[in-house]
Amino acid sequence: MKRLFRYIGAEIALYSSFTLLILISLFSFFDLLREVDDIGKGGYRFIDVVIYVLFAVPSHVYELLPIAVLIGGIYALSNLANNSELTVMRVSGVSMLRLTAWLTTLGMLFALLTVLLGEYVAPAASRAGSRYRIQATQQVLVGDTGSGIWIKDGKQIANISAMLPDMTLQGLRIYEFSNAQLIARIIDANTASFDEDKGTWQLSGDTVTTFPADQQKITVTHPPAFAWNTTINPDMLAVLMLQPADMSMQSLANYIRHLRENGQQTARYDLALWSKIFFPIACISMMLIALPFALLQRRSGNVGARIFLGILLGVGFNFLNRIMGHLGVLYELPPPLAAALPTFMLLAIAAIILWRQEK
Repeated sequence: MKRLFRYIGAEIALYSSFTLLILISLFSFFDLLREVDDIGKGGYRFIDVVIYVLFAVPSHVYELLPIAVLIGGIYALSNLANNSELTVMRVSGVSMLRLTAWLTTLGMLFALLTVLLGEYVAPAASRAGSRYRIQATQQVLVGDTGSGIWIKDGKQIANISAMLPDMTLQGLRIYEFSNAQLIARIIDANTASFDEDKGTWQLSGDTVTTFPADQQKITVTHPPAFAWNTTINPDMLAVLMLQPADMSMQSLANYIRHLRENGQQTARYDLALWSKIFFPIACISMMLIALPFALLQRRSGNVGARIFLGILLGVGFNFLNRIMGHLGVLYELPPPLAAALPTFMLLAIAAIILWRQEK
């Protein structure tokens, strides 16, 4: 039985890898076409475009792995069914329940790979790619508004005019408030760099304006060096360079906690976190739904039609997953429900088709 399990696993892994390679090549080609228009901006060269596209590959692998598992699983199992190998296995004592358990185990292995990619490889590559592109185009990261980036941290509100690729801040103004919600101090700095050893931002070119509680005498000083004590660190600011879907679960959880402590909206990031949690389960769903697809139309042996249906199902799952993300925020749906619905819909479809096949 273990030999049969390894044989089925090897077939599915082979075809899933081949499918994933084709999908990654296609998406990378589209990325290349999109970036070609920016060649010549600053020092952005074609080799920089290629490097940036390569940095995006891990994120594409993470997003496309469930679809590749579905298509590869359908093709591999369809070949086994057309060659009567699945029939021989079942006659030899491999029940549908055991076959389902094997596929579930394989789906869990793919799900583990998805977790590793989504938690460690893809976020690091996306962050490195974003920094590389900004540096190559000689751009800086600015906020969505003309006034720059605004960040709230406890009793402090900071405005950042620009952020360089090395996480150096430019044009920083910090408003500090007292317990009575009155302005206690305004700190202006030309630049700020993060000191990893001290865990603080070191400001330069400072002007500190202090407003005493009695509002009698305002003092202005120019200290040669100033340390900004805040819970904001470069990892939190990196969220401005990455979409929530590209962040790791740990980074999302830390940023959500920071937003909640400061009384800010977290719906978008809550949904992204729960989507990260449930997304690996999609590999198990895809693996289970590949089996009934392979058993359908086994007399006609029309593998192409089954693969086409599998592609439609994979694209439909990806589309529904994205739509639920927008609907969840728009209608304020519970994040676990909005994130889990597409995956559990696939599981339900797979269970119904398997039950009908067995019956």
